[in-house]
Amino acid sequence: MTFLKTAALTAMLGITATTGIAQEVTLRFQHFVSPNSANPKYFLDPWVEKVEAESNGRIKIEIYPFMQLGGKATAQYDLIRDGVIDGGWVIPGYTPGRFPEAEALELPFMVTKSAEEASRAAWEFTQKHLMDDFADVHLIAAHMHGPGIVHKKGAAIEDLSDFAGLKLRGPSRPATLLLDKLGAEPIGLPVPQFPEALSKGVVDGGVITWEMSPSLKLDELTDSHTDVAGDKSLYNLYFIWAMNTDSYNALPDDLKAVIDANSGLETSAMAGRAHDTGDRDGFVLMEDAGNEIATLSEEVTAKIVALGDEVTQGWIAEMTERGLDGVKLVEDARNAVEATRGTASGTDG
Repeated sequence: MTFLKTAALTAMLGITATTGIAQEVTLRFQHFVSPNSANPKYFLDPWVEKVEAESNGRIKIEIYPFMQLGGKATAQYDLIRDGVIDGGWVIPGYTPGRFPEAEALELPFMVTKSAEEASRAAWEFTQKHLMDDFADVHLIAAHMHGPGIVHKKGAAIEDLSDFAGLKLRGPSRPATLLLDKLGAEPIGLPVPQFPEALSKGVVDGGVITWEMSPSLKLDELTDSHTDVAGDKSLYNLYFIWAMNTDSYNALPDDLKAVIDANSGLETSAMAGRAHDTGDRDGFVLMEDAGNEIATLSEEVTAKIVALGDEVTQGWIAEMTERGLDGVKLVEDARNAVEATRGTASGTDG
């Protein structure tokens, strides 16, 4: 009789017999920047909230900033692959030569200054060329940040000659190749090391986005910020948001479906919008600080574009030597950029 009463009550409440023991899971993700910077604030945190809500609380995701779970930003991909963490934010370019095809998106003046548009292009390019490269993780999103800006101590850049001898931080191989072409002395540094290098005089400045400027205190550590003319970025950086494959496969099907619903093209676009929002915030803060903000003339920008083309041609030749179709990679990256031009929603992340 007791069993029948329990069954009747369960049926009346519309509860399945398995609901009470529905699997719950806690996933640990990490990244390498301040939780107040644009990507965590406008993308990662809202993404977590959305996943948790759509799973009815059965998925809980803990986000650890500043690599608090251990390891360095340069090792993030391996930490995810090896299951040290369940997921995280990765810059493939932090390990030069390991993911060479991804560099096509990072070549000078490749993507537009809309991070949302660039991120849609990144997802499309990734589906065509990079899924084999990332086969040992579960890919959630692939995205780009906003336009790279030259931040430096002293006056803003006005001409090519102003780059001569400057020690400038670069985040990726394509960026450092361009800085070298410009006559600067490129120094490859992950984001967390940039402020200390500035404060100690190891570098005179560097290239990074508007949105990272506040969290890196570039309003205090630099004096000027220079962008190029036109609608294409001086440089850009490619990112992935990924899970450990075993962590994903261990989820029951309905929870995998929640992750799947929050993956792909629109999730990548959401990440891009976060950077666009952060760029607006960062620009205003640098402006309010009284720092010099400049845009190079179209004439000077054209000279930099020409040097960027030399970087691209050199990259194509290098990829060809490695047995990759460099021409096709560049062509497909450009096609993805043009196909996604004008797709930005214009909303905040």
